[in-house]
Amino acid sequence: MTQLDNVTRPKSQRSKRILQGRAPKIAENVKNAMIMKGGNTSETITNALKDLYALKKPNAVLYKKKNITRPFEDSTSLEFFSKKTDCSLFVFGSHNKKRPNNLIFGRLFDFHVLDMMELGIEKYTGLMDFKNSKCPEGTKPMLVFAGDAFDIDHELRRLKSLFIDFFRGQAVPAVRLAGLEHILHITALEDKIYLRSYRSVLKKSGCRTPRIELEEIGPAFDFVVRRTHMASEDLYKTAHRQPKVLKIGKKKNISHDVFGTKFGRLHMQKQDLGKLQTRKMKGLRKRRGPVPAAGEETDAKAPKTESADPEPTQS
Repeated sequence: MTQLDNVTRPKSQRSKRILQGRAPKIAENVKNAMIMKGGNTSETITNALKDLYALKKPNAVLYKKKNITRPFEDSTSLEFFSKKTDCSLFVFGSHNKKRPNNLIFGRLFDFHVLDMMELGIEKYTGLMDFKNSKCPEGTKPMLVFAGDAFDIDHELRRLKSLFIDFFRGQAVPAVRLAGLEHILHITALEDKIYLRSYRSVLKKSGCRTPRIELEEIGPAFDFVVRRTHMASEDLYKTAHRQPKVLKIGKKKNISHDVFGTKFGRLHMQKQDLGKLQTRKMKGLRKRRGPVPAAGEETDAKAPKTESADPEPTQS
């Protein structure tokens, strides 16, 4: 591929297909993540990065070599690797005396860093420490966020959005019941973030609906929030902009509730209920005259009238 006036032009069909795959689309591709470690790491960070890679596979790239960089001071190397591997998410692990067992979760927009959250690991239980069966690779997890802080605190609200982007996987129109087996439970409590991973087990219950039990499969993290790098509101809105094709136009007199139920409103002219056609019954038939009282005799015959011809007189 050659570059002319900051425009990359393909020289072969293979490079042309690669550029077409990276071009903007109406329906975005699955967000890939690059997982890398810094110049100094500990055994905890190394195992934690491997476990995060296992949760994100196959939409992740794991770098095994050390990368001497500091994302909060200089993010050019992260932007270079993201453009090279077409990744819009990253996790960077490092360890030093000032900030031990450090993980940085971040997002990129247009191959530039959008926001970053630095989390310190206070307690960690690895994936291999749980001696039980695991979920298959690529299983789409169910995300559960507990704690009012995810809705109140501005930084934790961004962290919630970052975790959703990182773990949600591929967007699918439907999921079978047996595929709902991986659960990620994230709790915000007393300035700490607790991440737990469970597998739902369907057991017999004596009826058609199975009994569901949760089995912890790991990994388990206890995080504490350290440094943050937030995007401005204008840049954040630009990153969330959608094309007009995907925007659902507001239809008149149609609304939806929180459960997705569709409601419609009809406008009609005012009806005269007196002319409303009801069921024809004998008891509701209108009568021509007043109803006579009990005991009164009614004369069914018409009254006699005098004759118009005079009677003959005697002479």
